[in-house]
Amino acid sequence: MKPAHWILGAVLATFLTGIADAEQACELNEVTFEEGTEGWIGTSGSTGSTELEESGGNPGHHLHTVFNDFGITFLNTSNPTYIQDLSAHDQVTIEVNLKVEAIDFFGTPATRPWLVEIRDYDGVPPGQAWVSVWYLFEWVGAGDWRTFEVTISDPSSSELPPGWGGSGAEDPVTYEPMLPANRTFADVLAGADAIAFTTFLPGWAFGFTDFDVRFDNVRFSACSTPECPGDLNADGRVDGEDLTRLLAAWGACAGDCSEDLGGNGVVDGPDLGILLGYWGSCPG
Repeated sequence: MKPAHWILGAVLATFLTGIADAEQACELNEVTFEEGTEGWIGTSGSTGSTELEESGGNPGHHLHTVFNDFGITFLNTSNPTYIQDLSAHDQVTIEVNLKVEAIDFFGTPATRPWLVEIRDYDGVPPGQAWVSVWYLFEWVGAGDWRTFEVTISDPSSSELPPGWGGSGAEDPVTYEPMLPANRTFADVLAGADAIAFTTFLPGWAFGFTDFDVRFDNVRFSACSTPECPGDLNADGRVDGEDLTRLLAAWGACAGDCSEDLGGNGVVDGPDLGILLGYWGSCPG
């Protein structure tokens, strides 16, 4: 028979080899336009308008833009869901539904770029309206409802992720839009003042175009890992009291279970590993 200390060591080794990351807490905000625009506005002017309509969306209420111009934009500068330090999160996902009834260039069906742009209005170089980072979904034309989505897997990155571009400056050789030399991807996300879904692709110019477009279901998810996930009683330390609480909850979780640090529905070895990994005083 193995001695008790050997058995305990083997059990702990089993726990620790199964250490998982702490479960991310995700906040999902969805604007369906059933309760109003929640800060979203669309292009309007002398050549057309954007209206909140009760039917024809995906489903029901939505924004409907019928406009003639170089491009169109759906913009939000007031909703705190988007106007925050986005770089503080571990992951951000942006999603929207779009239906293009028609895009015509002098009577001929056409396509136009469709992108999401995060804008910062502070510290803007002379001659620029804003500094931004943007992601081109694709060029869109007439068709049925479609979903467009992008996930920022590391909002704290200083480099532009694949598929992302920047604006606020111009490459002196290629004349392509770029971020100013003193700005980074994370820096723009940290100072987010607006979010836009638009057909205005930085570096491109278009002639007058007829747009008939429907816009619905803006979904925004921001996920973050707790700074000190093992501190179950929130006293600023991960210690014996937290360990006792976790062990008392051992096994399958019933409903919302804060001891399930890994988020797999069971309080088990990986959760113990997470707790032990944060043992001691919490950072900050």
